[in-house]
Amino acid sequence: MHDSISASPRENLVHRDDEDAYILRTTPRTPTADDDFRPSRTDDGTIEKGLHVLIAIIAACEIGFWVVLAAGLAARYLLRLRRTGAVLLLCVPLVDLVLLVATAIDLRGGATAGFAHGLAAAYIGYSVAFGHSMVRWADQRFAHRFAGGPPPRRKPGHGRTRTRYEWREFGKAAVATAIACGLLLAMIAWVGDPDRTEALLGWLARLGTVLAIWSLWPITHTLWPSKPSTHA
Repeated sequence: MHDSISASPRENLVHRDDEDAYILRTTPRTPTADDDFRPSRTDDGTIEKGLHVLIAIIAACEIGFWVVLAAGLAARYLLRLRRTGAVLLLCVPLVDLVLLVATAIDLRGGATAGFAHGLAAAYIGYSVAFGHSMVRWADQRFAHRFAGGPPPRRKPGHGRTRTRYEWREFGKAAVATAIACGLLLAMIAWVGDPDRTEALLGWLARLGTVLAIWSLWPITHTLWPSKPSTHA
C-alpha cells in the first residue's frame, strides 16, 4: 500500500481554479476599444476630477467678477463710500489672478492640459482686454439709476462713428487673443512636455479663428458704412 494518497479529483479542480485565478490577477490585460470611454483613474482608484474642478473655478471667477463689481458700485453710489467702492473696483482684476494661479497649480501638479486649461487662458485674455469696458458699462448704468447720472452712452448706430467703434472693439479682441495665446505658449513652455500640452495647440488655432471672424464686422462697416435710418 502506498505511503501517500494522491489528491482527489475535486481537490485537483480547486487547486486548478486557484492557479487560474492567480494567472488572471497577475497577467496584464490587453487594452480594448472600450477603454477609451472609461474615466481615467489615479493610482488610488479615484476618478480624475481636475478638469471639472478647473471649469468650476472658471464659473466661480465669472460670478465673482460680477459680485465684486456690484459690491464696489453699491458702496460707491448707495452707501456713499467712495473710497471703499474704489478699493473694491480695484480688486476686480484679482479674480483673474485667482484663475491664473489655479491653472498654474493644476499643471504644476502633473495634470495633462485639456479643454479647461485652454478655456482658462481665453477667459483671462478677454477679461483683461474687456474688463475695463465692462466696469465702465456697469458704472454708467448704476450711476444713472441710483445717483442721477447722465443716461448711458449707446453704441453708435451708423457712419464713421460706428466704423471707429467696430475697429476699437476689434482691437480689444486682438489684445485679448494676444494675451490668451501668450498664456497658452507660456503653459506649453513651462510644462515642457508635448504629450501633456497637445490640447493647448488647438486653442491657438481656435482663438485665431474667432479673431478672424470678428474682423468681418469692422471690415464690413469700413467697406459699406451703415446709413441713418429713414424711418420716422
